[in-house]
Amino acid sequence: MFSFFRKKAPPPEAAPPAVAAPPAVLPAVVPAAQAVPAAVSPPAPAPERSGWLGRLTQGLRKTGSSLAQVFTGTKIDDALYEELEAALLMADAGVPATEALLADLKRRVKDSRATEPAAVKGLLAEAIGDLLAPLERTLVIGEAAPTVIMVVGVNGAGKTTSIGKLTRHLAEAQAKVLLAAADTFRAAAREQLGVWAGRNQVEIVSQEGGDPAAVSFDAVQAGRARGCDVVIADTAGRLPTQLHLMEELKKIQRTIGKAQAGAPHEVLLVVDGNTGQNALAQVKAFDAALGLTGLIVTKLDGTAKGGVLAAIARWGATRPGGPVPVVFIGVGEKLEDLQSFSAREFAQALLG
Repeated sequence: MFSFFRKKAPPPEAAPPAVAAPPAVLPAVVPAAQAVPAAVSPPAPAPERSGWLGRLTQGLRKTGSSLAQVFTGTKIDDALYEELEAALLMADAGVPATEALLADLKRRVKDSRATEPAAVKGLLAEAIGDLLAPLERTLVIGEAAPTVIMVVGVNGAGKTTSIGKLTRHLAEAQAKVLLAAADTFRAAAREQLGVWAGRNQVEIVSQEGGDPAAVSFDAVQAGRARGCDVVIADTAGRLPTQLHLMEELKKIQRTIGKAQAGAPHEVLLVVDGNTGQNALAQVKAFDAALGLTGLIVTKLDGTAKGGVLAAIARWGATRPGGPVPVVFIGVGEKLEDLQSFSAREFAQALLG
């Protein structure tokens, strides 16, 4: 699933070689020297990706069914748009994104001269895909040695599990990974991360009751000394309203920067897709405190609130520096259920 380059290649003395063709699977992690320009269209999904798309469609069925019911009528009228507006709001797309989607959809219906509700469904999928497209970004590993990833989020969002899955894929790609158990005061978190470290046969820096920032500092220093490709810091769950605990995350971030200039290179927020608009509130709060570089959206399977990604995208359009991208999405507990995010795939899965 992952295309990974362990270390950034030195600049060539001769003329640079031609860029290799993009891999058959839309990658979630690519080497810094092999990142494919956005203008290059990805090839058709590989069989394993197609299988995952089926699980994504099944996972989003609760959200998609309420939207699909809107298009069972016989004509395109104000009633259809009113029902669609209600369905989008119920899916937690939020008012700004819902208004933007409806305006875009009406324009597409007019331009295409669509006359059947079924055709409007396809146009809505296109509109959602375009709205979500700015959220796409591939995680690039190899621009720094090691690449330091700081993972944050509230308790119960699936933070440590997501770290374990990501670690597994990186380890299978022959990357040398070091984990930092910076959730030092919750024994269960350290134990869970330790289990993942054991399964993936990677090293872990852990300290019972220690200072989280100190553990993070030691891990980055150890990662540099041991020639690691990636250091991933698991932090304690934080509610955005717990200001003193958010300050602790800022301290961890500053301390990592002291251990390695320019680090952390990625600050990823794990959000539970079931929380709907509350997920957007978390993104805003953590971004204001830490300056997020990406999101991991988990537990999309079985949710009726899959429209929250539209709300995140619409908010991101007004964010200085652009939207916070969705690097990975998860639809289950299996290893292969953590995949890179594709706006088109998500829109198609959402509408069945």
